[in-house]
Amino acid sequence: MIYFDNAATSSPKPLCVVNAVKNALESYSANPGRSGHKASIKVAEKIYGVREKVAAFFGCESPENVVFTANCTQAINFVLKGVLTKGDHLIISNLEHNAVARPAKKLEENGVMLSIFNAFAQDLEEEIERYITPKTKMLFCLHASNVCGRVLPIEKIGRLCKKRGVLFGVDAAQSAGVLPIDMKKCGIDYLCIASHKGLFAPMGTGILIASSPINETVLEGGTGSNSISLDQGRDMPEMLESGTVNVPGIMGISAGIDFVKKRGMDSIREHEMRLCKHLCKKLYGQKGIRIIGFDENYSVPVVSFCVDGMDSNEVAALLSSKNIAVRAGLHCSPLAHKTLGTLETGTVRFAPGLLSDTRQVDRLCYVLSDIVAKKF
Repeated sequence: MIYFDNAATSSPKPLCVVNAVKNALESYSANPGRSGHKASIKVAEKIYGVREKVAAFFGCESPENVVFTANCTQAINFVLKGVLTKGDHLIISNLEHNAVARPAKKLEENGVMLSIFNAFAQDLEEEIERYITPKTKMLFCLHASNVCGRVLPIEKIGRLCKKRGVLFGVDAAQSAGVLPIDMKKCGIDYLCIASHKGLFAPMGTGILIASSPINETVLEGGTGSNSISLDQGRDMPEMLESGTVNVPGIMGISAGIDFVKKRGMDSIREHEMRLCKHLCKKLYGQKGIRIIGFDENYSVPVVSFCVDGMDSNEVAALLSSKNIAVRAGLHCSPLAHKTLGTLETGTVRFAPGLLSDTRQVDRLCYVLSDIVAKKF
């Protein structure tokens, strides 16, 4: 199988990640923070070490602000629903994944005012300024689009938010481990991460780094501390980590960060971007194929395209029959597809990985050419 679906989850996982998960199952099967015995303490110390590693990697000063979640979506919900209340104003972009758009809509139904800015505006800061009011409490936006790869200038947006006294949240599902992110430098209050993508960690893992307070909880339960009280504790990270944490997954995150640092984030991204540019070079001008929204100067390694007259799912199914794995449809991002004009057909998404090569891209192009030839 030729795998070009790394924007959904990176595959295959590095051997160091696989071994870290295996070792955790063998050597760290004790519940951290729930028992006073040596095995429990050993696991708790190991997890705290991973918090320190995550905090340092993303420019956060306090490891206690690192929360391990089930996925990036859960992290985003913790932020939006834990900070915003009726009467507040939220600003998002017109490229957002449903992980942001759906909780934003739910909040709007409950009295939070919602505005959507154009991520393709020529003067993005001026575009965002148009929507900021005295009621604006938070701007929450993606760093990079999962549909077209568009990268937003989060450092500039962060400066604007700080100037206007607005909290800044970032969905880094497609950028963490791919692009450098320094929370302090970018003025990020809340960073939400899909660690199973650019950090090569196991699926079912995510990270929230909260450098500003979260007032309300979405999930309550056992935290291993102050158990006599029926009120959820307020201390981070336990406040947002009710129940047993995913110890093997957390160890996988640790190994994934080590892997990215060893291979070099820039080196990994440059390799994947070369493959994206190689694909685009071969597809540009080809009859019946349209590349959607990709700009190599403002993108992560994700390319979407359409075959005229064909639903994207049909194209993906034909590619799958030739053992080529891509993603098709709306990619859980109808706002982005409405913006890009592909809401009716969706797109086929190409997202290469570290082990992808030009021969595989050439194979994809050859099969696509055959599909187009039979269509036209």
